[in-house]
Amino acid sequence: MLQREAMLQHLRRNSPVIAPSMLKCDFGDLCSEVRKIDAAQLPLYHLDVMDGHFVPNLSYGPMVIERLRNLTATPFDAHLMISEPDRYLDDYVKAGCEAITFHLEAVPDPIDLLQAIRGQDVVSGLAINPDTPIEAAEPFLDHCDLLLIMSVNPGFGGQKFMPEVLPKVRRVRQIAGDRLIISVDGGVAGGTIGQCAAAGAGVFVAGSSIFDFDDYRQAADVMLAEIHSGTETASQKEATECRP
Repeated sequence: MLQREAMLQHLRRNSPVIAPSMLKCDFGDLCSEVRKIDAAQLPLYHLDVMDGHFVPNLSYGPMVIERLRNLTATPFDAHLMISEPDRYLDDYVKAGCEAITFHLEAVPDPIDLLQAIRGQDVVSGLAINPDTPIEAAEPFLDHCDLLLIMSVNPGFGGQKFMPEVLPKVRRVRQIAGDRLIISVDGGVAGGTIGQCAAAGAGVFVAGSSIFDFDDYRQAADVMLAEIHSGTETASQKEATECRP
């Protein structure tokens, strides 16, 4: 299990990161899913934790994550879509999560919990819903390592990407620079992932766009190609504009 600084280095070294959203995996055959994800060399598991209270759906908790931890050495980011996440921090740390992300909407004054996560030598993440203005998160950016910007309403997979969140990504990248890891979750696939990368995101949570395909590596490569194509186009445009 990676400690905080090593985890941050892992995310930056592997950027852009395609993180399979385990909400969409086959829970009846987790062992096979883990083998396929690790064979595809995807560098991060995104663990969607839902409590049926903060969001209307239920998923899984630390007991399942702990068993999953025994199957792979690939790092985990636990996305806690739950009420009172501070009550369960120790459980997710003990389960083997290298990053723990909770919602600003669940904890409007998140500094103590962000500091507590860092105090456990774990990457501290803060998430915001599509309707939450980025200004609400700005006072807390210095206290978190990762900002997760939801591009769908949390609680269900398979929703359509909401492009209106992209200005949030651009704004955060502008004010936080390269220090902060920006993740986008919801509707990330071919046709949308390039927009997220161009706005400044580095971690891309992908559910259907990974698990709906037999070959997870090929699915990830299609999305990475879109990111790199957009980066090359932007570089070429910048070079053209700089010519005398």
